Amino acid sequence: MSERARTAARPTEEAAEPRDDDRPESSDDQPAEPATGADAAIAALTAADVEHVFGVQGGAIMPVYDALANAEAGPSHVTMAHEQAAAHAADAYGQVTGTPGVCMATSGPGATNLVTGIADADMDSDPFVALTGQVPTEFLGNDAFQETDTVGVTRPITKENYFAGDADRIGATVSEAVELAGTGRPGPTLVDLPKDATTTETDAGPEPGRLPTYYDAPEKADEAAVEAAAEAFARAERPVVLAGGGVVKADAAPELRAFVDAFDVPVVTTMPGIGSVPEDHERCLSWAGMHGTGAANMAISHTDCLFAIGTRFDDRLTGGVETFAPGAEVIHADIDAAEISKNVEADHALVGDAAAVIEQVHEKLDSRVEAADTSSDRHADWREQCREWEAEYPMTYAAPKDEPVKPQFVVEVADEATPDDAIVTTGVGQHQMWAAQYWTYRDPRCWVSSHGLGTMGYGLPAAIGAKVAAPDREVVCFEGDGSFLMTVQELSVAARENLDITVVVLNNEAIGMVRQWQDAFFEGRHTASEYGWVPEFEPIAEAFGAKGFTLDHYDEVADTLEAAFDYDGPSVVDAQIDPRENVYPMVPSGGDNSGFALSEEQL
Repeated sequence: MSERARTAARPTEEAAEPRDDDRPESSDDQPAEPATGADAAIAALTAADVEHVFGVQGGAIMPVYDALANAEAGPSHVTMAHEQAAAHAADAYGQVTGTPGVCMATSGPGATNLVTGIADADMDSDPFVALTGQVPTEFLGNDAFQETDTVGVTRPITKENYFAGDADRIGATVSEAVELAGTGRPGPTLVDLPKDATTTETDAGPEPGRLPTYYDAPEKADEAAVEAAAEAFARAERPVVLAGGGVVKADAAPELRAFVDAFDVPVVTTMPGIGSVPEDHERCLSWAGMHGTGAANMAISHTDCLFAIGTRFDDRLTGGVETFAPGAEVIHADIDAAEISKNVEADHALVGDAAAVIEQVHEKLDSRVEAADTSSDRHADWREQCREWEAEYPMTYAAPKDEPVKPQFVVEVADEATPDDAIVTTGVGQHQMWAAQYWTYRDPRCWVSSHGLGTMGYGLPAAIGAKVAAPDREVVCFEGDGSFLMTVQELSVAARENLDITVVVLNNEAIGMVRQWQDAFFEGRHTASEYGWVPEFEPIAEAFGAKGFTLDHYDEVADTLEAAFDYDGPSVVDAQIDPRENVYPMVPSGGDNSGFALSEEQL
């Protein structure tokens, strides 16, 4: 783990205090050696400074929960209503803190219910650890009650997974899983714990977190490659910096901002990279891709040198790869060499930590500028062109007062009513895009969403994880009615834990993004996308122990949101929005980013 990550992972003395009232008080003596494999697992989490665990109890994981309850010190536990939500909460916790979020579940359905959350963390490279119970080793392969080959099921969606069948190795295995999850390119790891191993006595405790011998995460890029990349950037007439989620994962926002300011060049982000540079920064064109801004997509489409940092160039960013940045010399910096030229061919490959690589290129460009000793501003015309695109394609919308409330308006009012460091979580769908487009993000780790997997229902459990991670910050969750119904049961957790989160349901009584695509590409056949009826979310919130609100007129928006934010506890706002509203700009799947549509007629 880098020194930067170690510093971030170090808890405050206050945060390290266990929360559970039923734990025995610590004595002045040193804690006893772990008595069982389960004790070793909890000791390993404690040694790794894990403060919180999200999970659901069950038969095969019961010894580990018992060890957690009996530990003199260690993580506090948040009991979720469903294992998928436990995974999403842990995932969001990891996104906000930059340190691995941890969840636990029992064998069989408990473990398989985690799969969606694990796959989500894998796609988005989030630091995440799952501990799963397993049937005793003597029953493996016999179709025992609640038996599933968890290691086999999760192997394709984890950075590494482990079957910990030896009690003496459990402590070291869990330690390695936590270390690996947060090192280099973050990602999910999993430790499967058979019940006999967790109940067997052992004197072997945790070991210092070590990485597998095969794992290599280079810090700095090759100097010759950096020199060539700097030369390409220096001679460019229309350079653009593209900041991906890797900038956020590497805590490289300060280095990125210094680079943009020093060389006064346009910067675009990906959706996972939102907040890596302030969106109200003079050079920031916001985020690019299928629903990105017109200016961002035009800049990428016309640049002659693209400095892409920490992005895997997924299809929602690139559209058709053959039309993506067609005239650009591509510099691709990533800590994972496997991403270089996987989707977009790189002319210059810089493999290393994002912060370190940005500094390397910065230093090379500084020396070139000094050597050139010139005061000419060769990028002035390019910057002016980008400003013209911003003016030509503004993120505006019509909001007639005699029509239903526009969702964009709700997002903007919520943004104005909350502090700059508020954390926004979302589910997946139209509401996700509006929350990304119309909220102004100024810092990293304020935007928490499901990008690669696109998991509906992610928003509410993510808000729970985010609030546990940052209890003193405002947490706002935007959900759609369809997405919200997938994990609505987690309101019980928010109420039980008295978490001060606000869920704003942008309710159009449909799976809105599906309906939008059906209008555009399926001749308006709304098969299984319109409900025709949805439950009333205000009384549902009240039944779960949260505070419910409803709004359906413009003059109610500000006051209702303010009341929801002021409520000390979980609240739900049923924002009944214009069901005809769609998300634009939009690039058709596989299309040319420069040919984005601003209305359905242009698709």
